[in-house]
Amino acid sequence: MKNFIPSWVRVPVVFFIIFGLIEYFVDSGEKPAFIEQPVIMLFLLLVLLILIATEAIVGSMDNILYQSLDEEAKARFDAQKTKAPKFIAWLKKTYIKLLGQKPVEEEHEIILDHNYDGIKELDNNLPPWWLYGFYASIIFGAVYLLKYHVFNGDNQYTELETEYAEAKIAIENYKKNAKDLVDFNTVELLTDASDLSNGKKIFELNCVACHKADGGGGIGPNLTDKYWILGGGIKNVFKTISEGGRDGKGMIAWKQSLKPAEIAQVASYLLQFQGTTPAEPKAAEGDIWEDSNVEGVE
Repeated sequence: MKNFIPSWVRVPVVFFIIFGLIEYFVDSGEKPAFIEQPVIMLFLLLVLLILIATEAIVGSMDNILYQSLDEEAKARFDAQKTKAPKFIAWLKKTYIKLLGQKPVEEEHEIILDHNYDGIKELDNNLPPWWLYGFYASIIFGAVYLLKYHVFNGDNQYTELETEYAEAKIAIENYKKNAKDLVDFNTVELLTDASDLSNGKKIFELNCVACHKADGGGGIGPNLTDKYWILGGGIKNVFKTISEGGRDGKGMIAWKQSLKPAEIAQVASYLLQFQGTTPAEPKAAEGDIWEDSNVEGVE
């Protein structure tokens, strides 16, 4: 008689149940199953109890049936039980082949002539697994030599350049989807029509009262000339809008009211006033700002 549930089934099932319990209670960081999801806990316990009960019942039946057999049947049962499964037998046979050793009863054929105080030495061949690995390394080395030193295959520098290019594309895509992460150091002049249109709406809603609709200036400075109090260019303008102007008499900080992406949009829009002619331009304030970047502004 064979076990109803063989050990190669029982052991993995019990292992995975225990592993699952450890994963759930230790690694997941969740509340215990009986508090958060009691059904799961009860199911696992039920499966474990069924396995234990089945193992006990099958073991008892195995013992009872064995005792009821005669001596000849017991011998057949013992022979069947000690016989290894085909898979295990195949593993053992493969293992012996990979070692390449002679059986003990045949070792007399490979004993070397010399004798050291009764200690003899066998002339075993190198293990097949070692030889096959050595041959494989030779083949690998030849292929490697041809690919990288004869046919100039892609090397680590080429791979690095490819990764840089892929990273640059990934960063650009990330910026498109995460515009609110922009700050004074990373902001760039926006030229997209949708960004400028949104910047215009923000400017007309929040900035016209001080700078006028054409940027000529009123309470605030003129935005059409080359003079800037706190510096021109997209980075300085972004910082001025975000952090505010001079203490006590400058513009308020808009970072509490506008998102970083919105500040970048309105900063890019108001820089479009550079070089235009307002109806009533306010007198220049600050210092002349010459932007070294080719942005067509300041």
